[in-house]
Amino acid sequence: MGGLTFFLALVLAGSAGHKALAHERMALAAARLLGLRASLGILALIAAGVVEGAAALCLLVPALHGAGAGMAAVLWAVYAIALARHRGETLDCGCDLVARSRKIGAAHILRPAALALLALIPSTPFDITALFAGLGLLALYVALGELLSIPHPAWRHS
Repeated sequence: MGGLTFFLALVLAGSAGHKALAHERMALAAARLLGLRASLGILALIAAGVVEGAAALCLLVPALHGAGAGMAAVLWAVYAIALARHRGETLDCGCDLVARSRKIGAAHILRPAALALLALIPSTPFDITALFAGLGLLALYVALGELLSIPHPAWRHS
């Protein structure tokens, strides 16, 4: 398991944990993104959280890497499609740790799409640098989320 695989497992595990901790907010976000009644949002949230947790665990086991990568890629593709359906709308998509409504633009859609593509890259052997590479990529990913939350930056025109 290389740094990229460790990073993807961290993102998946963090996302599953976030869904468990902020389940009320995240259930509403899931319902809105998927076009479901609010009462069904919790079921979508549970399903997504279970897939994220299972994919994270599979990515950490070399023999199960393919299954984990496939689950992660499909789930992130679904997220990208759901966000694309709401492009231009202002909403809390549940994409980061803080509740904030924002206009959904290309960068918000490309983030899960890019993760889906990254999940399909074959894993490399694990060494100590993979740990630091994974943590470094996670820090950059969180920073990207913060940059995307800036309401009207001069550099973004989506």
